[in-house]
Amino acid sequence: MHEIELPGGVTRYWDYPREEGGAATGTIVAVHGFRGDHHGLEPVVGHLPGRHVVMPDLPGFGASTAFSDRAHDITGYAAWLGEFLRALEPIGPVTLLGHSFGSIVVAAALAEGLAEASAAVLVNPIGAPALKGPKAIGTGAAIAYYRLARALPAGAGNALLRNPAIVRAMSAMMATTGDPALRRWIHGQHDAYFSSFADRASLLESFTASVSHDVSEYAARIALPVLLVAAAQDQITPVAAERRLATVFPDARLEVIDRVGHLIHYEKPAEAASFIESFLGERVDARA
Repeated sequence: MHEIELPGGVTRYWDYPREEGGAATGTIVAVHGFRGDHHGLEPVVGHLPGRHVVMPDLPGFGASTAFSDRAHDITGYAAWLGEFLRALEPIGPVTLLGHSFGSIVVAAALAEGLAEASAAVLVNPIGAPALKGPKAIGTGAAIAYYRLARALPAGAGNALLRNPAIVRAMSAMMATTGDPALRRWIHGQHDAYFSSFADRASLLESFTASVSHDVSEYAARIALPVLLVAAAQDQITPVAAERRLATVFPDARLEVIDRVGHLIHYEKPAEAASFIESFLGERVDARA
């Protein structure tokens, strides 16, 4: 683990060097999803041995501190990503990889003019508004849950947010695999890392940000090459919305993985890594 002192606090990150003999150039900087930490994308990284990958914990999650100077909103996280990249000073072309909530953070940063990246990969991108359409009722219930947890006394609020039964229900809702062993492992990952947030206030802010924005808001302003890795059975963004999203980017490729939902990084990491490797080999390595 490494750490960088940034204007808003301490960001801790993990460095995964390419295997000896790997010919790929540049660095992938990976941004995880809401309530997770860097562990979530490690299965994908494990299938990219020839790539150098850096994975920070988002501020307010995992080992990184919450922001001390800004709200935990998309503007704050997008600015943080730029600060992190400039402090990191990676060698070679940078590819930004974002999963779920991380896809919004990456897209917003790029749309606002982040110049340090040469390509982007969005896995399970949030491609449509969560507060509209068929998911609006479920989103409203989730907002009420997080607001209740924030309003309760600290002990009760934290107990509600970290309640094992609720965490397990969230995990079960997202998992699509029929493999019992894989389901147990996924639940174990969520049990271990889904509650490693800094405090209730930052969690509510970041949750509100995650359901108030989506990648489609930013796509038209992102000129660099983008790979979208979507799931045919995604419970958060239907694949039809992902297909529409792909048409908004000036330069995007959409790959759809079947028989998986919003947990591509856990259930189909090898397939995702294969698409990423192909995309980078064609679009980034060729330019280096």
